Amino acid sequence: MPLTRRRSLAVLLPLCAPLLATCAVNPATGGHELNLVSESQEISMGREAAASVPKQTPYYADAAVQSYVRDLGLKLAAHSERPGLPWEFHVVDDPAVNAFALPGGFIFVTRGLMTDMNSEAELASVMGHEIGHVTARHSAQQITRQQIAQVGLVAGSLASSTFAQYAGAAVQGLQLLFLKFSREDESQADMLGFRYALRSGYDVRAMREVFVTLDGVTRSSGGARLPEWQSTHPAPVNRIAATDARIAATTVDYDSLYRGRDVYLRRIDGMIYGDNPRDGYFTGATFYHPDLRFTFTFPSGWKTANQASGVTGVSAGQDAMIQLSLAEGSPEQAAQKFFGSQGVQSAGAGSERINGLPAVAGDFAAQGDQTTFRGRAAFLNLGGRTYSLVGYSSTARWPQYADAVRGSFGSFRELTDPKALGVQPVRLRVEKLPRAMTLRDFNRASPSVVPLAELSLMNQVDSLETLPAGQLVKRVVGGGGS
Repeated sequence: MPLTRRRSLAVLLPLCAPLLATCAVNPATGGHELNLVSESQEISMGREAAASVPKQTPYYADAAVQSYVRDLGLKLAAHSERPGLPWEFHVVDDPAVNAFALPGGFIFVTRGLMTDMNSEAELASVMGHEIGHVTARHSAQQITRQQIAQVGLVAGSLASSTFAQYAGAAVQGLQLLFLKFSREDESQADMLGFRYALRSGYDVRAMREVFVTLDGVTRSSGGARLPEWQSTHPAPVNRIAATDARIAATTVDYDSLYRGRDVYLRRIDGMIYGDNPRDGYFTGATFYHPDLRFTFTFPSGWKTANQASGVTGVSAGQDAMIQLSLAEGSPEQAAQKFFGSQGVQSAGAGSERINGLPAVAGDFAAQGDQTTFRGRAAFLNLGGRTYSLVGYSSTARWPQYADAVRGSFGSFRELTDPKALGVQPVRLRVEKLPRAMTLRDFNRASPSVVPLAELSLMNQVDSLETLPAGQLVKRVVGGGGS
């Protein structure tokens, strides 16, 4: 703990006498803390936030995997200092290498993380880390420091409530800013994760391998597969060194502890690897959705994102936005609801056709909290579903984006390309080596659809290292139109 924090506590401790209910010793860290958030409030806030997670990123559709992660999480939480919390553990269908904790005991890991892990002990160390954020009450401490209030002010200034459903994807990161723990918090969570994994009987040397893998993923992808909040974590080399120090200081027979490599690899055999194109995918600025059978092109140079709530594009200057999503009712009903919303002024919405599809479209103006907006909205039917297209910017900026938004709206059409319609996700396959061989030789005999370097990283072995006969090895197969 930095000296500056020690001084802060020295000032606060005398104030705790009349506020015993809010100033206490944290059972996980042993430190004194001033908290204005009760445990019941912490749980309530976490439960509410957890309910919104699958609306943005759905749960991974494999009951066996969900049960496996839930049981592992509950085992670890039982060895924490807060076993009585209403712990929940879920796997979300996200290819990013990620895990995150919400206050009150709601933990999420991505399938992208699971495909990069190589043993149950590795996954346990990651989940233990997230449990550590909860037991140390890191989110509650940040709320006490009024960081959540700041998020509310920033999000509130973006747009009025009228646009909440359309701006949601853009401000999602702001709303979850309290997950951006400090480096001190992350180091503390590493320590607690090590503790909980060890108490649960796992070989905690696996934590070192996790940090090596995350470092490799970051280097190989330029950080593309890691979320922005990962930048708040200590450098991997420092985390590895800290883990090595904990291992050296722990007197235990590590070889007697559980690693669960083969059990874990068998569990993730067949898991989707990387993006699932059946949920929609981008090729450049063009979005394709084979299951819903449509395609749409965003303006060139815009940053795009495919989420459960919709597909979003944000201009390079972050001053204009387009969101494509499903709407309720017919195009006429959806348009009436939007253009009739409080604060929205319609500018001649009417019927038209977009690439032969019946639509209701028009320009609009709206008043935000601190500025006015102008934009265009269109509602059209394809395959019995109503789609909402909303693009907008500030009144001052709208003229420079109006044509680009209209052009994007005009690109919405039915997807008919057989190749695009038939694209399938790639999956992990776990195979047993028939004889001693290198990973490079294995890849030559049983090729993967990913580069050898990526295959080496996901297996945590050098491609020229000789592996023993019978060892389980990951490969990636499928994809294309097969």
